[in-house]
Amino acid sequence: MIYVTGDMHGCLERLYDKEFRKLKKGDILIVCGDFGYIFDGSKTETEVINFFAERKFITAFVDGTHDNLPKINRSRVTVWKGGRVHRIKGNLLHLMRGQIFNIDGTTIFTFGGGESIDKDMRVEQNLWWREEEPTPDEMASGAEALDEAGLKVDYIITHEPPSLVKSAMLLRRGDSDRVNKLNGYFEEIGKSCSFKHWYFGSLHEDRVITDRHTCLFRKIVPINANEKLPKKRKTQENTEKEALFV
Repeated sequence: MIYVTGDMHGCLERLYDKEFRKLKKGDILIVCGDFGYIFDGSKTETEVINFFAERKFITAFVDGTHDNLPKINRSRVTVWKGGRVHRIKGNLLHLMRGQIFNIDGTTIFTFGGGESIDKDMRVEQNLWWREEEPTPDEMASGAEALDEAGLKVDYIITHEPPSLVKSAMLLRRGDSDRVNKLNGYFEEIGKSCSFKHWYFGSLHEDRVITDRHTCLFRKIVPINANEKLPKKRKTQENTEKEALFV
C-alpha cells in the first residue's frame, strides 16, 4: 500500500504516531517535503536515519525548505521504480525532482523544493541552502518527463501547491499572498496534465482543498483515499473553483 503524509520536520514524536507504527512490510510512505531528519549531522540524526533504513517499509520523501540538500545530494543516485532517487540508506529514499515513478502500475510525478520566506534570517544561522529553489533546468526536465508520459499520471506529489490553491488557502487564513515561480510552474502543470489527485505539504494543514488537491501535515493517508469521495454532478473545473473559496 502507498501512503502519503505531510512535513515531518525531523520531529521524533512523529515516529511514535499510531498510524506510523501500523506501516508494514511492502508499504511505501511518501513524505511531501520538509522531511527534516537529514539536517545537521548530529548523533541523533544518524540514529534516526538508521531507524528509517532498517524499517520493513520504505520511506521516500520529496525535499522541501527544511532539508539539507547539499548533504542529501551527496548520496548515491540510483533508479527505483523507474525514477531517479538518492539512496540515503537502506529503505530511506529521496525522490528527485521531475521524476515519474511506477509503483505496481500507479504512476506518480514528484517535484520537491520551495522558497523560504524567512531565508534571510536562516542564512545567518547556516540553516538555509540555495538548492531549495528549483533551477530552470530541473523545471524543464520535469516538464519533459510529463510530456514523454503523454501528459498523464495518476498522482502528483510536491512540497508546494499550484498558485491558485496556495492563494486560496492563504486568503482563507487572512495571510498575505506569497506565491512564487514554482507555484506558477505547478499551476501550468495542473492545467496541461491529466491526474487523479495532487498531494502537497508546505502549508501545514490536513485538509482536502478541492476534489483533486489535498494538503497534508500530520495525517497518513492511503494515496487513493480521495477516490472514495462521492462525485458531484458538476464539471471538474467548476467544482474546483467552488471548493477553493469555501
